[in-house]
Amino acid sequence: MKGNKAIETVDAYCNQYPEPVRQRLLAIRAIIQKLAPEATEKISYRMPLYMLNGRLVYFAVHTHHIGLYPMASGIKQFAGQLDKYVHATGSVQFPHHQPLPITLIKKMIAFRVKENREKAAKPGKKSLNKKPTAKSAIQSAKKSAGSR
Repeated sequence: MKGNKAIETVDAYCNQYPEPVRQRLLAIRAIIQKLAPEATEKISYRMPLYMLNGRLVYFAVHTHHIGLYPMASGIKQFAGQLDKYVHATGSVQFPHHQPLPITLIKKMIAFRVKENREKAAKPGKKSLNKKPTAKSAIQSAKKSAGSR
């Protein structure tokens, strides 16, 4: 992240970078939005985070690369396709001087979307990206009042 000013939106995060880098960020963002249109986006740890029944994926600009953080499961699932990139347990680096591997990124995001949806569908799991509604707040208040 450039400078010391706190970035509060993904738009602001992307727009702080020069055009070639910005276009790479927007390409990743568009993939996420297409494959997970109901995901919420926010800034966490000073980088974009997408939430869909929990953490879905982060991405961030670094001096020589864009880091994609599809959690450890996303890296493990595609380990055989990441040999030409620097990667670790939950991250992969896409150098600025190379084209983005769009097909690979799509596969990784699609895998994470499927994984998070399956986890949420298991009995007893609650969606972690839903905001409380007025109805759920009333129901919660009634439950609390009934237990007194």
